[in-house]
Amino acid sequence: MPTRFKKANLFGGAIVCDLPENFADVSQIRQVPNNQEVYIDKDGFTSIIIDITERVNATGDTALERDGRALTIHLEDLVGDDADTVKVWNTSETEFSHLPEGTPAYTLIATQTPRQPPPAPEDDPSAPRSQRSAPNFTAIILTLVRLEREKSDILVTINVPHIPGEYDEEEVDLELGKQGVLIGDAVEYAARIWSSFEVKRWGLFGEV
Repeated sequence: MPTRFKKANLFGGAIVCDLPENFADVSQIRQVPNNQEVYIDKDGFTSIIIDITERVNATGDTALERDGRALTIHLEDLVGDDADTVKVWNTSETEFSHLPEGTPAYTLIATQTPRQPPPAPEDDPSAPRSQRSAPNFTAIILTLVRLEREKSDILVTINVPHIPGEYDEEEVDLELGKQGVLIGDAVEYAARIWSSFEVKRWGLFGEV
């Protein structure tokens, strides 16, 4: 069934974009940092995080090299000490339909695999529920928008945990280009964000 989307007002309406209709605003449940918006799938485990950060000043001979390094730095910050468990599958330039023409943006798809794989639910029914719901791996779709004038970076992170019993393992093999349903849905979410993301109040970047 096609995904239904809704217009979301982010950061008090300073930014708008389309998000899946079945995603809930986490700030209605718990406190979220002022520079973040977090939405979670009410029917699953996927989350979408929009994050405004200080612009990373990365080194490189060309703008493309500097931006690529900035993307890597943000990914490393995201995964912390688990950087060695992450594999990046592809990186591409990205176009946002409603941002100024030429705004640099890039997207990568990566996976993070726990060092200790979780037990299969049927193998150890006595294991704590939190352990049994640990993912085999988490797919990460990370989009970076570089705003030089505003001295800011915008990160859109879609985290897609793949939990045993919640997906068809035979459908997922990124080495063979098989994304499976959950990653395929997340790619659709990302594409809709790219086409609908719009800054309504640019003064936001001096506030967060």
